[in-house]
Amino acid sequence: MFVSPDEPRAAILHADLDAFYASVEQRDDARLRNRPVVVGGGVVLAASYEAKRRGVKTAMSGRQARMLCPDVVVVPPRFDAYVEASKRVFEIFRATTPQVQGVSIDEAFLDVAGLHRIDVPPVDIGARLRARVRDEVGLPISVGVARTPFLAKVASGAAKPDGLLLVPPDGEDAFLHPLPLQKLWGVGEVTATRLQAYGLRTAGDVAALPDSVLVGILGPAAGRHLFAVVHGRTPERVVTDRRRGSIGAQRAIGRGPHRPEFVEAALLGLVDRVCRRMRAAHRTARTVVLRLRFDDFGRATRSHSFRHATATGADVAAAARGLLDAARPLIRERGITLVGVALTNLESDDMVQPQLDLDGPDTTGLDAAVDALSVRFGSGAVRRASLLRSGEGLAVPLLED
Repeated sequence: MFVSPDEPRAAILHADLDAFYASVEQRDDARLRNRPVVVGGGVVLAASYEAKRRGVKTAMSGRQARMLCPDVVVVPPRFDAYVEASKRVFEIFRATTPQVQGVSIDEAFLDVAGLHRIDVPPVDIGARLRARVRDEVGLPISVGVARTPFLAKVASGAAKPDGLLLVPPDGEDAFLHPLPLQKLWGVGEVTATRLQAYGLRTAGDVAALPDSVLVGILGPAAGRHLFAVVHGRTPERVVTDRRRGSIGAQRAIGRGPHRPEFVEAALLGLVDRVCRRMRAAHRTARTVVLRLRFDDFGRATRSHSFRHATATGADVAAAARGLLDAARPLIRERGITLVGVALTNLESDDMVQPQLDLDGPDTTGLDAAVDALSVRFGSGAVRRASLLRSGEGLAVPLLED
């Protein structure tokens, strides 16, 4: 059948591994298959679908998880296994199409529009991709196929677990408008609650309103964005030609109280991780950002910028520790459930301004040695002594532009 090049087509795939960390554990240990599995201990870092169906959720305390699911199996996280699985899956993505935009360690957008003359239809490409991931990596993956990345992302969520869903261009409203607001990518709990106070519960409810009303409820930026979302006016292309503008990781530590040295150890473990990733990407950073989430679900960020960009772990650790020390009164007042760090204002390491430090040792050689050991023996080969008892926790990579 002839398709006009001007006719809109559903050629964007969103591929999302199902319950990634828990699925890797079930893949590698046959005793865990078809059983409720939680990765983590004091806080739920990831849950299998068998556990999710019993009400277990990510970031829930281990005690809550056991109350909901007494037979849950708790396993410690294995970061090297997750990174290796992710690399193999992304190799399949890039073998499918060069137009791949990674969103996180376990999901990506794929633009297959350029394959329409030489390959099968996009929905069949999605089915083939799912089969390859299942056969070659041993993991379940859900795929949404749509005209825009936003719709493809929502479609893959609707297809979970282990499913495939096509949203044809002439069926976008029929798919989108019945969905609860919480199912829309980017609509968080606060926004949904505010809209529900006005009797708005579905995307169709919002689509029936003029943009001026949404602007009045949510403000100019959020109101216009949501109006575009419910009318299918989101960007249509996958972004593959932009270098990452930040590298970060975060760790959920559960409800406290937490000893100050535990929080600092968790933060420094994240610093080590993101610095290794930054140096591996041949980048330097000008700014360190501390991210905190509190017991009341509020969030805060603090940042420090260097005069000159750096890739030295000691510099980043000192800046992150200083930001954490300044935030301690706020932490004591509100509690803390998550700590994160991001390196922003990234630059190439081709041109680095060396710093003359008369007061401290040069740690460049130490960074290089630790990086080499991590490459050869895995990221857990060398770690801070303060993390030997508590472990690094789930250091979730943040892939941001």
